[in-house]
This record gives sequence, C-alpha cells and structure tokens, in this order.
Amino acid sequence: MSSISLINNNDLDQDLSSNISISRNSINGRTSINGLYSNSETNLTQYIAKISKFPLLSAELEYKYGLDLYNNNCKNAAKILIQSHLRLVVKMASKFKNYGLPIADLISEGNIGLINAVKKFNPKKGFRLSTYAMWWIRAYIQDYILKSWSLVKIGTTIAQKKLFFNLNKIKKKILLSSNLQLDKDQICQISNLLNLSVKEISEMDSRLSQSDTSINNMISVNSESKTEISDTLICSNPLPDEIAISNQENSRRKSLFIDAFKTLNIREQQILSKRQMQGKPQTLEELSKIYSISRERVRQIEEGAIKKIKKHVKKFIAI
Repeated sequence: MSSISLINNNDLDQDLSSNISISRNSINGRTSINGLYSNSETNLTQYIAKISKFPLLSAELEYKYGLDLYNNNCKNAAKILIQSHLRLVVKMASKFKNYGLPIADLISEGNIGLINAVKKFNPKKGFRLSTYAMWWIRAYIQDYILKSWSLVKIGTTIAQKKLFFNLNKIKKKILLSSNLQLDKDQICQISNLLNLSVKEISEMDSRLSQSDTSINNMISVNSESKTEISDTLICSNPLPDEIAISNQENSRRKSLFIDAFKTLNIREQQILSKRQMQGKPQTLEELSKIYSISRERVRQIEEGAIKKIKKHVKKFIAI
C-alpha cells in the first residue's frame, strides 16, 4: 500500500474490522523510528487533505446513521460515520508524536480503534460518537506505543501504563523540563502523587531517559580501535561446554561412589548413611543403642567405611 488507505464502498460490503485497509508501514512502504521520511510527510499531507473533504455530521445526521447501523447493520452508514471522524484520529495521534514513532503508524492504529468504536456505537445512549470513539482511539494508540517504543516490555499493568504516559508531563511541572533527571525528593513526591513505589518511578524515569541500544553497536576501546558492545559484556555464568564437562565429571564421580559403597558390608552402609547421607544425621549415642555397641565403636565403623570408599575411588580418580 502506498498510503493510509481511505475507506471505500467495496471494503464496507464485507466485514468492517478485516477489510478497511489501514497499513502500519503505509506511507510508500517506508517508516522510520525517529520520524517520517520527507516523502512520507508529503503523503501524510495528502491523506489529511483527502479526509478533510469528508463532511462533519450534525447531531441529527449522526444519530440517523448511528441508528441505521445499530438496527440494520447498514455498511454505508458505518462508512459515513467512520469517514466523518478520521480527522479526530489525526488530532489525537498528533498528541503522541513525541514518543519517536511514525505519525502514520499512530494514525493507522487510531483508525482501527475508530472502526471498533463505530461497530459498538449505540446512539440511543445519548452521547456523540466522538465522545465514545476517543476512548477507543486513545487505547489503540497507547497500546501500540507500549508495544513498539522499546524492545523490552514495559507498561504491563494499568498503573505502569498511566505512569509511562504521564511521567514526562509531571516532570515538566516540577522541573519545567522532561529531559532532566529526578532527585530522590522529587521521585518521592511523584510516588505519593501516583500511589506507586519509589522503585517503579525511578525505573520508569530511567527507561524514558534512555533509548534502546543494540549490543552490536561499535564503541571505542582506545584511540586506535573499536569493538562491539557485546564483546565487552562479561557473563559470570559458566559456558555450555563447561557445564557439559562438569555434568559429565559429576556423573562419573557419582558412579564411582556407588560402586565403592557397594564394597561395604550392611552395617557399614547403614551407619555411614545415617551419619553422612541424611538431612539430619543421627548421633553416635542413637546408633550405639540401635546396634548395641559403644559410641566409640560406631565412630570407628564410620571412619573405616569412609577410608574404604576413598581407597576404592583413588584407583580411578585423584581426590
């Protein structure tokens, strides 16, 4: 698609939500995260000029078309209602242009919200379509911004979404600028105002102040050489081959211990198990009563069993 598509009669003969053509990458198939290309601005201007030709509806006409759609599912009535409110979408999308996303994408998302609002509009409730539709339009635009603004998911709760879209406004009131960092007192002030934790305010302020950076970006190591950011990141976790080797070695040691344990007699196995291989080992006194021997004899059996196991294992591995 070469531009933000207008609604036509053929589209409306089919299902509204799936056949009104609106493309996110709609302006000559090109969009930019930092803003629109110059030719995109031209097509956006053309789009606004086209939708400006659609007449605004009086309250009486809006009620008439709304009733026709509500009672009879009239597609032509839906088309007229949508076309007459496309300018509202552009106006609302423009309020979110400072989030670094193409205005064409925001308009496209807002148009989808408008379509859903028209489908659910009930004129019998007494309010204008614009009053009802603006909630749908805003919701779709905000949801798109939250999904697209960062590679890292943000705004997963209603409170966090509210914070994302209002923090810069609050900062401007406090600091007269949204670009400055908040100090601890100011973070506490906003925390009390929005009923959110200091940690949530601080983290969101940091996220909004810094854009995502690719770990493949080049940075200067010294005056003569550069390297990718990923090459400077140190991972404290063992590498996969190290984990595999460690697992293999642990498995071998376990096998050796099992074989060595089998060389002990029954009493040696029982005493060693109860003294060394239980979460709460039994005392020498308890075992002396069970086996009717002295505590010293229990200790000697335990010590002898350990020596036997070590002797057997040493044949295969250095401990």
